[in-house]
Amino acid sequence: MRGRIARAMASAGVALAIVAFSAADWTGQGGAAAQNFGWINFGPSSGDNTPSYSTNPTDPDFVREWEANPPKGFATLAKANIEATKMAIRQYLMIVSRGGWPQLPLPPNKAPRDSLMQYGTTDPAVSLLRARLLASGDLLGGNTSSNYFDNDVDRALKRFQASNGLTPTGIADKRTIAALNVPADVRLKQLKANLVRLQEVIPTTSKKYVVVNIPAAQIEAVENGRIVARYAGVVGKADRPTPLLHTPITDLSFNPTWRLPPTVISEDLIPRGQQMQQKGQNVLVKFGIDAYDGSGRKVDPTKIDWNKVNPGTYRYSQKPGKENPLGFLKINFDSAHSVYMHDTPSDRIFGRNFRSESSGCIRVHNIENLATWLLAGQAPWDADRVAQMKESGRPLDVKLKKPVQLLFVYISAWATEDGVVQFRRDIYQKDGVGEIAASY
Repeated sequence: MRGRIARAMASAGVALAIVAFSAADWTGQGGAAAQNFGWINFGPSSGDNTPSYSTNPTDPDFVREWEANPPKGFATLAKANIEATKMAIRQYLMIVSRGGWPQLPLPPNKAPRDSLMQYGTTDPAVSLLRARLLASGDLLGGNTSSNYFDNDVDRALKRFQASNGLTPTGIADKRTIAALNVPADVRLKQLKANLVRLQEVIPTTSKKYVVVNIPAAQIEAVENGRIVARYAGVVGKADRPTPLLHTPITDLSFNPTWRLPPTVISEDLIPRGQQMQQKGQNVLVKFGIDAYDGSGRKVDPTKIDWNKVNPGTYRYSQKPGKENPLGFLKINFDSAHSVYMHDTPSDRIFGRNFRSESSGCIRVHNIENLATWLLAGQAPWDADRVAQMKESGRPLDVKLKKPVQLLFVYISAWATEDGVVQFRRDIYQKDGVGEIAASY
């Protein structure tokens, strides 16, 4: 499924260690251990200046494929992550006590890609980059004063990017530099805040569950503590945040009707209706949306004056079809916030690195695979039957015989059992560190 990424990793031949601190401090086995743990692999140093990661990271297809089809990795809510995060806190206390790490100069806005620090670059700022990556343990050695961006720096920067929720291109673009420049004491505060969250939520997980980690914009299907699959997702914007919740998934709606939620009506539909009305157009006709009055009667869309419509005037729904934003599948569960998980008719956004773009609901890439897993053991719902429903366009509600636990969580800093410290953007600024950890 991951195409070129999978082939590149297979050709690399060994497991990549994404190390966010010293392997010697974690394992007591020195730097050699760092080359052999982790969930991705960019390969060991080849002894020359040829990068060992064979996929071309400057290819836009690489970025889209990596973001849309992330590696499985380790479960965010694994029990081992509590002790691992405590260890990371101790490590970051040491980093802070040593003065943290240096700040790097930000590249100019819209700087050409070939002008950015990357493999083969010689620039005084490379020595600062080396010092920064060495301080956090991503760079495991080498000539720390060199201004040349060699294979060691290339692999270290990719490790940093992958463990900070960025595409591992090995290019020090503005977003990467901004992430590198988040001070060590800020990262320490995030780890402490998120340890509390982990300690609260991990003991509540079942043997089989789905978790949406909002800052990561990813969905994990987990069984017996291990990830079965990880999916790219789209989460709520900062001004329309996805809520935290803990509830069972009860049923699936294939080819569903979309009943517009209150936020979409007030902040999207009515303003768009007013704009289009000024141009002699009708928003309901254009998008195939039906309006109903308080008695449940369908309203003639041409009779609606959008300048006089309030959020509670009508109810709105959209039948299944290519324009329906729910796509072919909606995953249902109890929520006081009128949110749900669903497919989408356009999957381009899943190939982007920043995916905080919804009105609070969760869009799921490759949702048909998640549906098949949720329906496992429930005849006749195998992958072929799910694919048939997608093709048919026929509405059908299917109740799960065994509801599956669902958690929406906010985990922006944690460590996993391999010793990797993970950070994600604090998109809703819940960590108490201000904008600095959300601005990249």
